[in-house]
Amino acid sequence: MTVFTITFSPTDGTQKCADLLANALSPAHTVIDLTDRTLDFASIPFSADDVCIVAVPVYGGRVPDIAVLRLRQLHGSGARAVLVAVYGNRAFEDTLLELRDTLQATGFRPVAAVAALAEHSIVRQIAAGQPDAADAAQLSGFAAKIRERLESGKIPEPLTVPGNVPYRAFGGVPLKPQADPTACNSCGKCASLCPVGAIPADTPAETNADACISCMRCIAVCPNGARALNPDMLAGLAQKLGAVCGERKQNELFL
Repeated sequence: MTVFTITFSPTDGTQKCADLLANALSPAHTVIDLTDRTLDFASIPFSADDVCIVAVPVYGGRVPDIAVLRLRQLHGSGARAVLVAVYGNRAFEDTLLELRDTLQATGFRPVAAVAALAEHSIVRQIAAGQPDAADAAQLSGFAAKIRERLESGKIPEPLTVPGNVPYRAFGGVPLKPQADPTACNSCGKCASLCPVGAIPADTPAETNADACISCMRCIAVCPNGARALNPDMLAGLAQKLGAVCGERKQNELFL
């Protein structure tokens, strides 16, 4: 059994959750990075013996559009898929359903699904430090149950997960990271690692706001702390989310 993690994880929280599940199944696993816009996803081979942990962050109750686009380029060839929706303590809504439908259409066989918690990628004080030790223990327990499902060979067709069709409408996030030109040294790291190429390589202090998906990768990777969000807009969002995200939610397993 070859285990893959197929992840869209701009700020690393989704990857951490995927790794906790993957390590419990097989410490040796292969990472496929959906944020890497240079990869030829259509050329990656899978077989029916493979297990793919496919993990995405929740953007407004949905799978990020760019992740859907890149997942559609894969050829599952009957590989078994564990669906993972990672969210910052608000809600995951239609994400697992959209992920299931996307993967089934590309030849994967969904066998289980997980809704997992990680630090909010924009308002970092929400779910701060997650996944933590308690999450790790819970996800390890989920992995044991998933292994039982895999070994039994009893795969539901289709896997039942929460969600609604049509999927929840999502119009994007108005907060777009901007660079302080006095702090930016034009190293280009943010431009090279932006999942959608929204930062010009020759002028990395700029941002194409129309292309930006507000994934916060550029803020996370900038070595000089030169990129940030508008503080007033960020404070407003923090106040809004704080009213609905105060109580810690639990990771969930769907078999």
